[in-house]
Amino acid sequence: MADSTQSSVISSSHGLPDASIGQGLPSAEKDAKLSLDFSYLDDLLSPEDPFLSSTSPVSLIQSSQVRDLIYWRDLKKSGTVFAVSLLLLLSLAAFSIVSVVSYLLLALLSVTITFRVYKSVVQAVQKSDEGHPFKAYMEKNVTLSQESFRRHVDTALSHFNCILKQLMRLFLVEDLVDSLKLAVVMWLLTYVGAIFNGITLLIIADILIFSVPVFYEKYKAQIDHYVGMVREHIKCAVSKVQAKVPGVAKRKAE
Repeated sequence: MADSTQSSVISSSHGLPDASIGQGLPSAEKDAKLSLDFSYLDDLLSPEDPFLSSTSPVSLIQSSQVRDLIYWRDLKKSGTVFAVSLLLLLSLAAFSIVSVVSYLLLALLSVTITFRVYKSVVQAVQKSDEGHPFKAYMEKNVTLSQESFRRHVDTALSHFNCILKQLMRLFLVEDLVDSLKLAVVMWLLTYVGAIFNGITLLIIADILIFSVPVFYEKYKAQIDHYVGMVREHIKCAVSKVQAKVPGVAKRKAE
């Protein structure tokens, strides 16, 4: 009984998804419970955690619009977003951000000026008075209200405070195991940084975001099987490490 409880604690503390997720669900709910199923990430956060707000990364991942994009429910929309994001990142990899922004704004300005001149010529030839071609857009209210600005600032501040609190907990070694895990991750990232720069990592991430979910959805059963095996090995390794660390073992027993 104690072993079962300890395994449950270990699994929960590492944010590992329960193998039972998605089993026995009606077909209408399967899309919302796909494993790599980001919903289990909510268990890592306490109810009062500001990351559970509607603007949190977890909520963003779970939103239907984002899920439809990365699962290619609408091929035209997903293809457009993927192509534009990939083209932008490739441009940033080849040119400086100043050049990329300048070229983008120049291209946009060229299109609007050309269209404006074209409509003016058409109106002059047809002797019509349609007015400014962008009048409908110019009349739209694009200002940011004070309430909206304060709300976004408050949300960003909550996220910043939460991140700062977690960093203090890790770097001041409140939990030795968590701090050691962070050290291992940072050590591995030194090798990643020696091979890839930031833009390259973003390009890889963009490709993975638009390919892995679809691949997983297609081969869900096989992937879940191997993920379950890896989880068991991780749980065994973590339990052995925790058993050898006196402070952690004592706290778990309490």
